[in-house]
Amino acid sequence: MEPSLLEKLSGTLANALTVTLGTALGLALRGRLPEGMARIMVQGVGLTTLFIGLSMAGALGKAKGGALDGVVLGLVALVLGGIVGEWWRVEEGLEGLGEKIKRAVRGGGSFTEGFVAASLLFCVGPMTLLGSIQNGLTGDASLLLLKATLDGLSAIALTSSFGVGVGFSVLVILLYQGGVALLAGTLAQALPDPGTDPRVLLVTGVGGLMVLGVGINLLGLSKVRVGSFLPALLLAPLVWALAEWLS
Repeated sequence: MEPSLLEKLSGTLANALTVTLGTALGLALRGRLPEGMARIMVQGVGLTTLFIGLSMAGALGKAKGGALDGVVLGLVALVLGGIVGEWWRVEEGLEGLGEKIKRAVRGGGSFTEGFVAASLLFCVGPMTLLGSIQNGLTGDASLLLLKATLDGLSAIALTSSFGVGVGFSVLVILLYQGGVALLAGTLAQALPDPGTDPRVLLVTGVGGLMVLGVGINLLGLSKVRVGSFLPALLLAPLVWALAEWLS
């Protein structure tokens, strides 16, 4: 039996709700927590983000395109994506968008950094894709509900540091996760087994490397221009297809 529209979007709506509540709680705590406590919360999220990124990046070891290993394909996709991103000035475009939203809502703090970091952390990963497909096909939101819990907790810590920009990642969640859930039937035909499909593994692995960049930024170890690497997510399946064709 075909699930209803509400059942298909139940996990996405729950995810948006937990991030909204997490952002509200983070705003309530912001400025009231001692600086050391606020810093340790962000560091905790940063360390967890590194772990998530490493786990996702491991998918590159399972992918293969023709005679090329997934790590090589991931490197090519990431470098080419970064070059394209710098050429298109994606990072600057995101910062400009963030600044416009910030002025519109009179937001403060590191609005753009919070928006970009939260959007990537909440929307790049296998749980997002697999959970949305599962929810859209069967109405089962169990995987997205688990993700929603993790995202809500992360939103509290991120908002306490970056401010209200984290909450606007809800727009990305609704558009991306909701879109995948609604298109699940088409995706299921194109990707019969998304859990083992090399294109999905490659996108997951490249996304994991980008999430690692988010974790590095959260810990203040460096300033990785994560936004500039976004085109790599679109190029990864094309790089795989090219490797298959050349082989």
